[in-house]
This record gives sequence, C-alpha cells and structure tokens, in this order.
Amino acid sequence: MARLRRLILPAMLGLAAYWAVFGGEYSVFEVRRARQGAAAEAAALERLRQEIDSLQARADSLESDSAALERLAREHFGMIRDGEVLYRFAEPEPPDSVPSGPGGGGR
Repeated sequence: MARLRRLILPAMLGLAAYWAVFGGEYSVFEVRRARQGAAAEAAALERLRQEIDSLQARADSLESDSAALERLAREHFGMIRDGEVLYRFAEPEPPDSVPSGPGGGGR
C-alpha cells in the first residue's frame, strides 16, 4: 500500500503540473499566441498612427500653403490658370487591340 502511494502521489503531481503548463484555457501556448497577437496589433497600431500623422501634416500643409494647394489642384484635377493651355497625352493602344482592317490580314 505504501508503495502504491509512492507511485500515485508523484504521478498525480506530474499530471497536475502538466495540466497547469500545457492544458486548460491559459496554457503556455495560448499565452504565447496571445502575446504574439498583441505585438502584431501594436505594430499595426503604430503604422496607423504614423499614417495619421502624415495625413494630418498634409492637411495642415494644404490649409496653410497655397502653393501646395495649387500643385494638388493642377496634378489631380487638371486645373489651369487663365491664359494657360492644357495638353493631355493619351497612352498608345497595345498592338493587339488595334483593328487590322478588312479581311483580318493586318499587313
């Protein structure tokens, strides 16, 4: 009987230790996964904060700098001043979309 107790007690303690480390809702693996997820979210949050700062600086620039506002209007909206002429250049069409004429010969 004493020998059985000497075997059961360490086995029970071993099972309890195993369950505490690897089992349950908060196992070592779950804690590690949660920490990695938190680190990834913190990095994403920092990138978003940097993007917000960049956009805020651009908005401030457009509100206070008339040259920046004019450059944006010219580049994105094609606006011009009185007396200026706007030239737009079209991209050439790819050769396979150009009709080859009657008969489909092409040459």
